[in-house]
Amino acid sequence: MVVLMDGKKLSQKFQISLLSQTTYLKEHGIVPALAVLVVGNDLASQIYFRSKKKLANKLGVNVHDRLLPENSSEQDIIKVIQNYNEDPLVHGILVELPLPKHLDEKKVIESISPAKDVDGFHPYNIGSLFMNDPGPIPCTPAGIMALFNEYHIQLAGKQVVIVGRSNIVGRPLAAMLLNADATVTIAHSKTVDLEEVTKKADILIVSIGQPEMITAKYIKPGAVIIDVGINRLSNGETVGDVNQNDVKKAADYLTPVPGGVGPMTSVMLMKQTIGFAAKELKI
Repeated sequence: MVVLMDGKKLSQKFQISLLSQTTYLKEHGIVPALAVLVVGNDLASQIYFRSKKKLANKLGVNVHDRLLPENSSEQDIIKVIQNYNEDPLVHGILVELPLPKHLDEKKVIESISPAKDVDGFHPYNIGSLFMNDPGPIPCTPAGIMALFNEYHIQLAGKQVVIVGRSNIVGRPLAAMLLNADATVTIAHSKTVDLEEVTKKADILIVSIGQPEMITAKYIKPGAVIIDVGINRLSNGETVGDVNQNDVKKAADYLTPVPGGVGPMTSVMLMKQTIGFAAKELKI
């Protein structure tokens, strides 16, 4: 019978520990603080921001929020970021993506101090990750690694296939898995005979943005399936990139959608922010 990897339950476990850490830091005069920039009126960005702010408040993390107009220039945004870079009371900086199309995301992300890059997207931090000397790391891959740890999923020597090569999930997660001694294949839209590739995976991770595309025929019996997708159907239902009901027949472990990877992303963001703040301790 398939084991559902409960990200919501694990997130709550982390929250208990993180609240204890923020309480300890505050007793020593340190208040963890996260600066969040939202540019424009993208509804999804605003929903994600409100969710993160709610969790931050619950854990005792201050949020410095800046809502900038849609027509903001790169110079406007970078100036705000530079002010946060220099502010000793701000420990982490996050820019909600995607940005409006006239803006260069690369330039904006590169303006964040690597030491305050709570999303782990700065090229310096990504480079360090690939050199197996990680500093700040992307939060969704970090959440997936935490799920592997919680459910005692062995990674060393395992065949892992990641379907999706984004800079947010696929590429950094591949580096983390390589650092954990897994053998990693990245598949994508140009992969020939995807089904044959995925059927070799002991661990299959799917992040492609295609509702319920992956069915049991793509799965090796007994595989671990990590479904990173979050897709809203026309009827309002939220589904992943994996057809969960079909895949349950073949998989040993599966992350549900919702309630699997999603809750882990936000809690890893808070974990990283609190970790940045803890570096101020002189004891």
